[in-house]
Amino acid sequence: MNKRYIHLTGLNGIRAIAAIAVVLSHINLELRIFNLPPVKYLDLAGHGVTMFFALSGFLITYLLMHEKQIDEIDIKKFYLRRVLRIWPLYLLYLFVALFVSYQFNILQRLSLFPLAYYVFFTANIPFILGDVLPFNAHLWSIGVEEQFYLFWPWIIKKTNKNTLNVLIVFIFIYLLLKLLCRFIEYQWGNQYPYLATQVMRFDCMAIGGVGALLFYKNNKTFKRIVYLKAVQILAWVVILLLAFNKFHVVSIIDPEIISVITVIIIVNVSNNPRTLIHLDYTIFNFLGKISYGIYVIHPLVIYLYAKILNIINIHSYIKFVLVYTGVLSFTIWLAYLSFTFFEKKFINLKDKFSVIKSSNIKEVEILKRYR
Repeated sequence: MNKRYIHLTGLNGIRAIAAIAVVLSHINLELRIFNLPPVKYLDLAGHGVTMFFALSGFLITYLLMHEKQIDEIDIKKFYLRRVLRIWPLYLLYLFVALFVSYQFNILQRLSLFPLAYYVFFTANIPFILGDVLPFNAHLWSIGVEEQFYLFWPWIIKKTNKNTLNVLIVFIFIYLLLKLLCRFIEYQWGNQYPYLATQVMRFDCMAIGGVGALLFYKNNKTFKRIVYLKAVQILAWVVILLLAFNKFHVVSIIDPEIISVITVIIIVNVSNNPRTLIHLDYTIFNFLGKISYGIYVIHPLVIYLYAKILNIINIHSYIKFVLVYTGVLSFTIWLAYLSFTFFEKKFINLKDKFSVIKSSNIKEVEILKRYR
């Protein structure tokens, strides 16, 4: 097998689950603009983003470890790949959202200072401060990832035999920082430091990285534990509880627990021949491939669809159905168009800078089926 090509099955399934979870949650949060009451058990947005973080940390670390095995990690190429995959759609959506905001008089005046947060991928700052641009609040997570990857590849590159220890220490220090910020909130009533640590979630991506490192090194103990049927059942039960907004242990470590659960699912669906649940299906692969577009564009779809649907006088029960099916359908359709006619051009250019390629032999077949 060519060591420059890696195929991990099922990862698109996890992306699909996380992306759809976020969209459904945001639909529920915005039901008021459809003149509908909220649905009680549907608030998965934060958990879906945590799954994205853990998956991103896992995959990036795994690819970097393979690159390191073949040759020295090329940091310049790493950042070129990130720019080509993330920036084009992000910036296009940002300015389309601003245009729509002006057209519908949602945003009367915009100074360059708040816009700079979004342009320079620090959207998490206005999100923490509660002062976001219309339709752009969700971009905080992309800002967090871009900030995380400013230093993460350097850690993987500069550490060798002690990489695992360094990553574990990093997670431990971050957790201590969260505890300190929680203490500050209780002691002095300043919520922002703790809120910042909960939003940033660098440790969630690092947990994905630890899982990738153990998986890459074929750690027998790690695999034996995550392959246990009891562990798999527990992981999927947690996901089910998340679906009904019923999972909670301790708020300060809930994201870390979900990150560990995500790693367990990643390793099983991608490598365990006896996995209890398979995610390598055509629909999951299709949705996973376009999941970035689904995540980025869905807030604008929700708003514009509400403008259209509110013109029609229909019963609330029928309207509920039309809201969820309509938003999902239009979001998926637009994300597909974005991937096919816009993002793909940059992805093809990005591949020229890829040392290790995360291949998917079904990609061409899947996209052809949905044309």
